[in-house]
Amino acid sequence: MNPQHTSREFAQELRTLREKLATMGSRAEAQVALAMKALYDRDDDLAQKVIEGDKTIDKDENEVDELALQILATRQPVASDLRFLTMSLKFVVDVERIGDLAVCIARRALELNRLPPLDMRLDLQKMATLAQKNLHAALDAFVKKDADAATAVISADVEIDKLNASMFAELIAHVATDPATVTRVLPLSSVCRYLERVGDHVKNLAEEVVYMVRATDVRHRSIPKPGN
Repeated sequence: MNPQHTSREFAQELRTLREKLATMGSRAEAQVALAMKALYDRDDDLAQKVIEGDKTIDKDENEVDELALQILATRQPVASDLRFLTMSLKFVVDVERIGDLAVCIARRALELNRLPPLDMRLDLQKMATLAQKNLHAALDAFVKKDADAATAVISADVEIDKLNASMFAELIAHVATDPATVTRVLPLSSVCRYLERVGDHVKNLAEEVVYMVRATDVRHRSIPKPGN
C-alpha cells in the first residue's frame, strides 16, 4: 500500500470526524436556543420541533462513534491524533446529553403552556443566555483548537452555578408565600436545573478541548492559566 496515499486517507478521515463533531455541536446549540424560545413564547409547535429534532443528534452520535472507533482500529494513531480521537468519544457524549437537556426544556415548556404564566420576576433568560454563550464558545474553541478560549469557558461555569442557586431559592420562597403556584414553580425549577446541567456538559467540552490541544487533563484540578 502506498504510504502517502494512506496518509492522505487518514487525514481525510480525521477532517470528516472533526466536521461531524462540529455539525453535531451546532445542532445541539440550536436545540437549546429553540427550546428556550419555545418556553419564552409559549409555543407548542416549536417545543415539538425540538423534541423531534433530537433524533438527528442521536444519529450524529452513532456516526461519530462508528467513525472514531473505525479510525482507532485501522490507523493506530499516536500523539495528537490519538488525543483527538479519544477526546471525540467523550465530546460526543456531552453534546448528545446537551441535546437531551434541550428536549427536557421543551417538555417543560409544553407543560407550562397549559398553565397561566407565573407572576414573578425570574432572571431565567440571563442564565440561558450565559449557558448558550458558553456552549458557542466551547464549540468555537474546539474548531479553532484554542485552549485559552476553552479555559475561559471553564471559569465562566461558576456564574451559571450561582444563578441556578439564586433562582432556585427565589422559586422556593415564592411557593412558600403562594403554595397554589407550586405546579408552575416545579417545571421552572426543572428548567433552571437543566440549564445548570447544560453548563456542566459545556465545561466538560472545554476541558476536553484543553486536553486535545495541550495534552493536559484539567478535570478535578485548579483552572489552568491562559497560555500555559
